[in-house]
Amino acid sequence: MSKGKSWLRTLIELVELFFDSSQRSKRGRTWHQHVVPYEEGWAVRREGNKRITSKHRKQSTAIRKAKSLARKYKADVIIHRASGGIRERVSYDD
Repeated sequence: MSKGKSWLRTLIELVELFFDSSQRSKRGRTWHQHVVPYEEGWAVRREGNKRITSKHRKQSTAIRKAKSLARKYKADVIIHRASGGIRERVSYDD
């Protein structure tokens, strides 16, 4: 009978470990907003996303949008140059 309990306990520990690791990977995602060159204008893209959040004709408009999202989620705004390099980073992490 004790073997059955130890087997069940081991199974429960494995399931808990699986769920803990899946929760940890979700927490690792950030809300940092990147302002990047896109087609003939600029786009806002959340860090780690392939799809863009919004597209704009002017970089200044994209920066405004990114800053409002970053304030809401207490994240950073990473502004890129037209060449792709990073121009500036603004933090709203309180």
